[in-house]
Amino acid sequence: MEKPRRLVVVTGFGPFGEHSVNASWIAVQELEKLGLGDDVDLHVCEIPVEYQAVERLIPALWKKHCPQLVVHVGLSGMATTVTLEKCGHNIGYRGLDNCRFCPGSQCCIEGGPECIDSVIDMDAVCKRVSTLGLDVAVTISKDAGRYLCDFTYYTSLYHSHGRSAFVHVPPLGRPYSAEQLGRALQAIIAAMLSDLKHSDSNINCHNEH
Repeated sequence: MEKPRRLVVVTGFGPFGEHSVNASWIAVQELEKLGLGDDVDLHVCEIPVEYQAVERLIPALWKKHCPQLVVHVGLSGMATTVTLEKCGHNIGYRGLDNCRFCPGSQCCIEGGPECIDSVIDMDAVCKRVSTLGLDVAVTISKDAGRYLCDFTYYTSLYHSHGRSAFVHVPPLGRPYSAEQLGRALQAIIAAMLSDLKHSDSNINCHNEH
């Protein structure tokens, strides 16, 4: 019997500030070349570093594709590992985006919970990927940075009842190549899909709003 196909959406960000090449989008393009296996349809999307674009694009992605999972990939100039973010935060957005804009309320969703956790067990995913012998270190974080990465993650978690993930990557060559990052994303998302299978039975209990 043929396995049911699953759809996964993976996003990266466009250039911003000093980063004329955003490693997150390069890594996502590498992942697109590799794919996620025969039973997973992969859709990739580049997101501009703009709050209002995120507010428009994220709900549209969920509505259009009804994916099993959405994984957002972002760049952290301070990161030296590939970092799995456990949660998104609603409040504290003061940094200006590429349009010199930030939300007047300094929050993602007015009246939304302060923090939303992913339904994916990031500790389990990290442990599983770390046993694969990839030449990439994977770590866990609870603070996605209160900029467009965190804003995107929270918005997506809110619209998906927690069925989203966020992965921070370091700048290219510091220390990983685009190919290494693509392979790491492939392994991480495979582990996330496996974890989702286990949690599907109680998915509807999480993060109701």
